[in-house]
Amino acid sequence: MAEKAAKQKTKTIALYISSIGRGGAERVIVNLAKYFHGRGYRVLLVTTRKEKEEYPIPDGVIRQISEPSPEKVSGGRIGNFTARLRRLRDIWKREHPDMILSFIGKNNMMAILTALGLKIPVVVSVRGEPAEEYYNRWMRIMAKALFCLADGVVLQTGRCYFFFPKAVRKKAVTLKNPVHADFFRERFEGEREKTVVAVGRIDENKNHELLIRAFGGLAEEFSGYRLIIYGDGEKRIELQRLSEKMGLKERIILPGNADNVAELIYKARVFVLSSNTEGMPNTLIEAMLMGLTVISTDCPCGGPAELIAHRVNGLLTPVGDAKAMENALRAVLGDLRRADEMGREAAKLKESYEAGAVYKSWENYLEKVMH
Repeated sequence: MAEKAAKQKTKTIALYISSIGRGGAERVIVNLAKYFHGRGYRVLLVTTRKEKEEYPIPDGVIRQISEPSPEKVSGGRIGNFTARLRRLRDIWKREHPDMILSFIGKNNMMAILTALGLKIPVVVSVRGEPAEEYYNRWMRIMAKALFCLADGVVLQTGRCYFFFPKAVRKKAVTLKNPVHADFFRERFEGEREKTVVAVGRIDENKNHELLIRAFGGLAEEFSGYRLIIYGDGEKRIELQRLSEKMGLKERIILPGNADNVAELIYKARVFVLSSNTEGMPNTLIEAMLMGLTVISTDCPCGGPAELIAHRVNGLLTPVGDAKAMENALRAVLGDLRRADEMGREAAKLKESYEAGAVYKSWENYLEKVMH
């Protein structure tokens, strides 16, 4: 009897995202799964699909795939959509979590729709620029309407609020991204490696081509430096060919995904984020926590600008401007004393990203929604 009562007291938190493949939002949701599992919650991790390469999750976290089997899908796009809704709703009805936290775009709308009438609180989280996550007129209308039905909304920056109507803004909060403990270390004060580094999925949005072209513009001037871009994606082969075409094959390296990123970039001279859009970029936060000198595009929805005070703890450049990025790199590599000053200022970000406080803020907020 006592065992049954204890079991009833254990709260279930359902985390819902398309996948836990390599990406910033995926890393955040896996970090949250680990935290809540460690805190004694029953954690249900629901993903649309399973990827070949995924972040590991601890034993005890329940994993379910919401993609319906092919025999359950019929009738084209409408039939497919209906089957997905039914499958996800069946999971909520069977597991009946105490709350659902969903991440990104269509997942947020699916979470709200499939939980209607089930008396399960739903918190939706927009992880990037809202206008990018909801990229056409129909999706924007639906998001703004459905978010009014959510029990909570987590946004990345203050700028994101303006996308939504007042009814959504009133229930929205911003919560910091939990960061892995590997990145909380003392700043390296020795002689740094002559490397410019970037980390992230190699796709159109991350715009590593801009970084490659910027590096190419000063490669001869700073002949001892290499550019290393960690990550994988559909643009990787194309960018390798571009590096070869520029005559920089030996100095521009794209080694693919890496598990020990903190160790690999710890002694790097410069970290660069070259994205077209971002929410609150994890990789930039991680680099700053370790005291790297950072350069970032000043991209929507304002995450980098909230982290970086220009010329104080890093540099901001306009989105898509390779020449401005080249000039920023030149300024850093040409004045290493000033670069180190900015790196030391960047490391002060640890004060506001202390792991225990960040995780606790998520827990407190979700508990408040559940109650």
